[in-house]
Amino acid sequence: MPKQKIRTRFAPSPSGLLHLGHAYSALFAEKEAKDGDGTLLLRFEDIDRERCDPKYEKQIEEDLSWLNIKWEDSPRRQSEHLTDYSAALKKLETLNIIYPCFLSRRELNDALSAPHNIPTQTNDIMPLNTDQYLSETERERRIKKEEPFALRLRMTTALKMVGPLYWHDIDKGPQIARPEIFGDAVIARKDIPTSYHLSVVVDDAIQKVTTVTRGNDLFEATHLHRLLQELLGLHVPLYKHHKILIDNNGERMAKRDKSITLQSLRLSGKKPADIYKMIGFTR
Repeated sequence: MPKQKIRTRFAPSPSGLLHLGHAYSALFAEKEAKDGDGTLLLRFEDIDRERCDPKYEKQIEEDLSWLNIKWEDSPRRQSEHLTDYSAALKKLETLNIIYPCFLSRRELNDALSAPHNIPTQTNDIMPLNTDQYLSETERERRIKKEEPFALRLRMTTALKMVGPLYWHDIDKGPQIARPEIFGDAVIARKDIPTSYHLSVVVDDAIQKVTTVTRGNDLFEATHLHRLLQELLGLHVPLYKHHKILIDNNGERMAKRDKSITLQSLRLSGKKPADIYKMIGFTR
């Protein structure tokens, strides 16, 4: 039986310029695709329309091309596929495991700081059953006022619908999925019918991604993604996580640090080979 060819993706958010950390992630994904005689896809995670700007998409493509990174097909833009996420959300709603949470972040933090007043709170880290934090009268009032809300996944109910879940990290081996560490995770909002977690599992399924490559900072997120895949009946890819680059101060490289953008490095005279050396990557 022929070996399945790898399909992976680089999925930046076009909310700023790429930095060295992005370069490492993109090269890591491309190497995984090449080593498996496979395909690299480019995806723009742009569901946050307030922070994302199309002007950054062009710059991202220019930066990747400058690094000699090649991808297949046109980039997938999440903002153009909201109906895909709405369909997935509707499926979760039919399972009766989604509920609206009207609490603001401050209200939620205040509630969690006094757990003795919340009999439904059984997770020391993340919230559960936040719709029960308000009285029925107060919930009705906020619904009538059409106040903003988040749609949360009722974790305890969702877990009862599935058996033990596992996922496979190529470097670390089989992993027991622990989605409960997220509590009742936010799956969508009133103004945006999706979230990072919902969008990414839907996108990976639609694009037939076989191997998800991403930073170690998203390792734990895979636990929740595995649950969503099971609930939605989606294909489960393999996962491979890479190190996170840090700067000279020992802090994670971020978009807010303008000095390390690929654009600024290129304008200063750096060549692609210099970038590979700076991030310790061998092509």
